[in-house]
Amino acid sequence: MLKKDVTITNSIGLHARPATFFIQKANSYKSSIWVEKDERKVNAKSLLGVLSLGIAKGMTISIIADGADEELAVNGLTELINTGFAE
Repeated sequence: MLKKDVTITNSIGLHARPATFFIQKANSYKSSIWVEKDERKVNAKSLLGVLSLGIAKGMTISIIADGADEELAVNGLTELINTGFAE
């Protein structure tokens, strides 16, 4: 299991379009992946789950992955967030 904290930098946070990109990227990995914010953990492959966290700009979340490609998953999702979802 691998866990990494990342701060959301894009202007609208992890809502609508950016969340869709995040979910699509998460679904490209075989590992189980979760997003954790303020003691709440949701499936990173679930759009409703991710949206329910209300992740806004400046918030720090944890990306947790467990499986064969967990390192690739955490690094890939962190990179997507750090690029600001190409805004």
